[in-house]
Amino acid sequence: MRCFLVIILVFASIASVAQIVVDQKPEKNLIPNGSFENYRKKANDIRKAVPWRPIETIDYYHNPLKNDTTIQKGAYSGYCYTGFRFRRKYKEFLQVKLVESLHRGTIYEYSMHVRLAFWSNAILRSFGVLFTKGGYKGQSDVVKSNMIDTVCVKGGLMKGYQWFTIKGFYKADGGEKYITIGNFASIIKKDMVRIDVFRIGPKESYYFVDDIKLIRAPQFEEKIAVERVGPNYLEQWKDSTLQVKEDVKIGEAIGLNNISFVNGKYYLLPESYIELNKLAQYLLLNPRIEIQINGHSDNVGLKFRNQKVSELRAREVFEYLIKKGVQNKMLYRGFGSSFPIADNETEEGRIKNRRVEFEIIKK
Repeated sequence: MRCFLVIILVFASIASVAQIVVDQKPEKNLIPNGSFENYRKKANDIRKAVPWRPIETIDYYHNPLKNDTTIQKGAYSGYCYTGFRFRRKYKEFLQVKLVESLHRGTIYEYSMHVRLAFWSNAILRSFGVLFTKGGYKGQSDVVKSNMIDTVCVKGGLMKGYQWFTIKGFYKADGGEKYITIGNFASIIKKDMVRIDVFRIGPKESYYFVDDIKLIRAPQFEEKIAVERVGPNYLEQWKDSTLQVKEDVKIGEAIGLNNISFVNGKYYLLPESYIELNKLAQYLLLNPRIEIQINGHSDNVGLKFRNQKVSELRAREVFEYLIKKGVQNKMLYRGFGSSFPIADNETEEGRIKNRRVEFEIIKK
């Protein structure tokens, strides 16, 4: 593949950027659910992979395709991945809100794994990502200085039918909240190259995508004067992670404190964020741990309704953690009133039974 990576950036004062030695833990991935492993339920709809949103129709896969006989069939890692379709007058995009807004002048490293589908009869010359403050709404939002794009001068984006990496660096304007993945050529048909000129039929390029990451570039750090005002809460934050005993057994339930919802509903209230932020920090520090979030209710009301509300409450916690940048594999379940831990005859007991827990299912 005779391609070169064009990083459409303006490194205006790269000399002012100091190179540093990295001896800290890996940077946090700012792409929520970047590997697509966490989902509400198995379905072909990418919207189930919270919080991703498609423009047009993006396919969502949970297993290798049965008719895919290529060497690297299925996901790049894990089980889940996505698929983009491109035709002469049609293209698809995938968009997500970042875990946090980008900081002005900071350099970020973006990467994603891409693989051409075996049935494609054409390949793209360019495929990349656009950074925006308000999301992509049309071609008028495409600004070259806010993109990381691959451009192939000769041929197109193809490494047989194997996974390859699209990667680049981006210096933030500041305030970018969204990334949009796709092909940003103004005329898509001019950006497509037929693989076999003797193969008839309309052009179609189809690419699988998996493992999307955006981190602060570890080899660069911009020199910024910092003036601290008020007390230093850094040490307090270090101790604010969830306290989980080291010998916790797989399958053992760990209760979450001070989790509140609208009465009879599943909407999280702000007072829940302190505890959930602790859980998010714990998972970020232990990326290999897999958990299941369990919702429970008391026995007041209809049994099926209690079960549904408990599941929706577990889902709310699940989605909150994803939006905080947690990349761990997570599941969620609702158990209704099936597993009480206190007497449902008293209000105090019912309060204890209305709870959200998590259990470690893999260390």
